[in-house]
Amino acid sequence: METLLTPPPKPVQALDVDDIAPVSFRVRQIMTSEEFYTFCQDNPTYKFERDPDGRIFVMPNTGGKTGIRNSKLNLRVGIWNEQTNAGEVFDSSTAFDLPDGSTRSPDVAWVSRERWDALTEQQQEKFPPVCPDFVIELLRADVRSPSDSLSVTKKKMTDVWIKNGCRLAWLIDPKSQTTHIFRANGEIQIIEGFDKSLSGETVLPGFTLTL
Repeated sequence: METLLTPPPKPVQALDVDDIAPVSFRVRQIMTSEEFYTFCQDNPTYKFERDPDGRIFVMPNTGGKTGIRNSKLNLRVGIWNEQTNAGEVFDSSTAFDLPDGSTRSPDVAWVSRERWDALTEQQQEKFPPVCPDFVIELLRADVRSPSDSLSVTKKKMTDVWIKNGCRLAWLIDPKSQTTHIFRANGEIQIIEGFDKSLSGETVLPGFTLTL
């Protein structure tokens, strides 16, 4: 059962380790984007995400194999982007302020050059107020319930990324070697087997990935 905590009143103080046991909590008031950014900077030991209703989630660290996979995925997208200079690539530590009021951090994110350059320097420096054009989420094998994780993450791909304007999103499941592809028009495609090549389609022209 979820436990809701009430952190100290503003100014926000650093969290105590005993306050981090629950996976989520609410603050007394929904923070503005600026307040949430400050809250995260005041608690640099932890990684947070936030729902549109203001619920804050403490995100767990990954295991070694998941970290290796995330690193390789970022590298592949990064190499393509270096060759094309089509935008900017972001790792899993980057949080984005999305149109629905949530703040999320995908495992891999890419924003087109035009949309990134349209942001102010201050917006680029903090949590960018933009939904990535392309994201990759990697289903973690180091969680207690992989089946529940798949269900929750599939819902996240649609409700968080596609509904907020992401044009192409991949959910990769290393255990079953299956990739779920989510497109802006609501289409979901399932590709079984890591021997098949994934395409960046019109979002990342010329980008292919064989897992």
